[in-house]
Amino acid sequence: INFIDLIIFNVILMIKVNTIVDGKEYVEPFSKGIMAKSLNVPYIGSKMAYELASEIEEELIRNNVSMVSRDELSNMVLDHLTSVDPKIAEKYKNLSIIRNSKKPLIILIGGASGVGTSSMALELANRLRLKNIISTDMIREVMRKCVSKELSPIIHKSSYNAYETIESHSIDDDLITGGFIAHVNAVKVGIEAIIERSIKEGISTIIEGVHIVPGFINKELMDNNNIVMLILTVEDEELHKQHFYSRCSQPWVKRSIETYMDNFDSIRTTQDFLVEQAKIHDSYIIDNVEINETIDFMVNDILEFVGVNDVK
Repeated sequence: INFIDLIIFNVILMIKVNTIVDGKEYVEPFSKGIMAKSLNVPYIGSKMAYELASEIEEELIRNNVSMVSRDELSNMVLDHLTSVDPKIAEKYKNLSIIRNSKKPLIILIGGASGVGTSSMALELANRLRLKNIISTDMIREVMRKCVSKELSPIIHKSSYNAYETIESHSIDDDLITGGFIAHVNAVKVGIEAIIERSIKEGISTIIEGVHIVPGFINKELMDNNNIVMLILTVEDEELHKQHFYSRCSQPWVKRSIETYMDNFDSIRTTQDFLVEQAKIHDSYIIDNVEINETIDFMVNDILEFVGVNDVK
């Protein structure tokens, strides 16, 4: 946070925001800075966000308001945003609905290697103010420490070359898909454990990674009406390759671009399988071309899911 942000976050009026949670009443100071941060979510920029927050502050002072409910404050925000841009107001409203869901949301984001599940999960968590993001690669890494290579060679491979543990005289799409399926089946145990824990503790969580595949997670778990699955793809092959070049340009990434390019056809085969499974199980499929557009699609799909399943 830079110096200006620190100033913004320290501008707090003695107006109280009244919040009722589970029948209990909570009162907190109105913070123009926190509101500005919230307003900045739907792409209006920090400068305009702060200006709108200031306008709301002035309106509260002008009307001698000493206490305002959170719902009333939310309506004021929507009114001001609507005057700026109705589309932005609609985005803000949609985000608010998801954020204020009474049940914890478990968001599963799947996709082949390199399509951007990690980046999109981080961005979505920021928009929805969720604190828990878990990568299926991290689950697999823990399993690698617990299970030896001799006992389970499949988890000591990557999703796109897991087929190398299967004896075969030739490499074809069926063999690649078979290796991928075995890899997913090995890791899904950890995924299901995290889902169960999140439901039990009432914690909203995003789980992302290549091992999120429609039809593979325990059906009883997926029947919970607060678990939504999104599948990301990159239909354009050249754009998909560019994702790997961007990833490998980061100094902390140890795997070389050659590794991904040598296995690119296998990665595309796993994507084909993921899309096929998503269509069979009627999962949301999103072509990840541009970050803001992808997030909009994700939010809209989650909102549709929340509405259909009455998670609000």
